[in-house]
Amino acid sequence: MKTTKLEMLYLAALSMLGFVATDMYLPAFERMQGFFGSGPEAVALSLSVFLAGLAVGQLLWGVLSDRFGHRTALLAGLAVFVAASVAIAFTQAIWQLLTLRALQALGVSAAAVIWQAMVVGEKSDREAQRLFASIMPLVALTPALAPQLGVVLMQGFDWQGIFIGLALMGGGCFLATLKRPGRPPQPPQGSIAADFGLLLRRPGYVGNVLIYSFGSAAFFAFLTGLPRVMSGMGYGAGDIALVFLPQTLAFLGGGYLGKRWVERLGDGWMLKQLLVLFGFASLLLTVVSLLPLPVIWPMLAPFCLLAAANGALYPIAVNRALGCARECPATGAGLQNSIQISVSFAASAAVALFAGQAQAAVGIAIGLSCIGVMLGYVLSEPGQRRQWALPDPARVAIDERES
Repeated sequence: MKTTKLEMLYLAALSMLGFVATDMYLPAFERMQGFFGSGPEAVALSLSVFLAGLAVGQLLWGVLSDRFGHRTALLAGLAVFVAASVAIAFTQAIWQLLTLRALQALGVSAAAVIWQAMVVGEKSDREAQRLFASIMPLVALTPALAPQLGVVLMQGFDWQGIFIGLALMGGGCFLATLKRPGRPPQPPQGSIAADFGLLLRRPGYVGNVLIYSFGSAAFFAFLTGLPRVMSGMGYGAGDIALVFLPQTLAFLGGGYLGKRWVERLGDGWMLKQLLVLFGFASLLLTVVSLLPLPVIWPMLAPFCLLAAANGALYPIAVNRALGCARECPATGAGLQNSIQISVSFAASAAVALFAGQAQAAVGIAIGLSCIGVMLGYVLSEPGQRRQWALPDPARVAIDERES
């Protein structure tokens, strides 16, 4: 079924809502610190709590959506998100903020999971690939645009206005979901544990999830270490903010070109070329990061290549992974996104832990992420698994006798 522009806009809004909720309040950290009378660590903890809520929530809503229907679960999640966002605007204590941010993350997780399940469950393989390739690069704009919108709202309505704005966005998605026809859920074939076990036993699903997760981990590792690396080189805050532009454009450009080339050449051939580009960029970045650098460009240039590869790689890996989960698409999307967030958070935390050697830490983290991506590809492709498997002595003996 062909997707209308209005439907694509709706799916894009669902896909971006969680990322907007993550980034839009970042400029308000100092203002919120003064309001709550807390240290910077307490307000920063609200971001960590939110990410943890996303990881848990996507597993939860994936299972609920497959059993009670996408529309019902999505409406429930968006209602929780809107209520938590409004409540945050009226908090008076830091513990209330942390609790409500966790609840906000649990609510918005429904949108992050279910839009993917809608695409897989309602569209053909070709149309699903086209939608993922069209929508997922838009997420790259969120880190650049959401904080700017947060600044505008904070100037007009203080920091509380940011969360009222998030509530209005969630409310818009809620109303749009109300207008969509409900689809009866598929009767569950087994228990929740059986669904997870089924997915984790499918090499095609696990391999493509690893490609997506470790590709994201490389991205997060670089973004975590970039401010520390640049400040050590003598760059100011304005320069650091400006450097996010080329990598965002590279990600968008990769997504656009990848979409065009997949339509012409197929996702299998395209995936191999993207892995070569990802591997080359990762190797170059890892080597360069171990050298003394006076400027950021020797690291930024290969990272832009990596960002372009990721922009085209994400839609292919996600579509292939969820194509292996058609009997429980929301559970598959929830498990996939939870693994992706967990792996990315681990890479980011590792770079932060070694912030004193941020440049080397970024390179090593990206090199390890590249190994994870390649292992995911080997696992996902039956032909590649056979090439790496140890020979069976009995089969070798039979082949020798036959020859």
